[in-house]
Amino acid sequence: MKILNFSQLGDEPRKELYGARWLLLHHSEIVKATSILMFTELDGILVGVDHRGGEINPGLWQRAVHLMLVDGTTQQASDIQKKTGITKVVSDSENDLQHHCW
Repeated sequence: MKILNFSQLGDEPRKELYGARWLLLHHSEIVKATSILMFTELDGILVGVDHRGGEINPGLWQRAVHLMLVDGTTQQASDIQKKTGITKVVSDSENDLQHHCW
């Protein structure tokens, strides 16, 4: 399974994403990744965001996200999942995003 981090992408991100199953990014990269997120949806690439350590600001970016790591309790993660519609929201302080990819 091909998993890429947003920080790995160069000048031709769509070409580099070809064949990828997951694109993972840190919450601080969301603003820079907006245009890429449109293509992930079109190309069937799942998106994971590590949102630990940052405030969650609602936006269109959430539509492209399938997995999100957050701070807090399991109940808080469940509440975020219900509010955003993100498939899998996990509260996990020990593992990275790749651990939760399916």
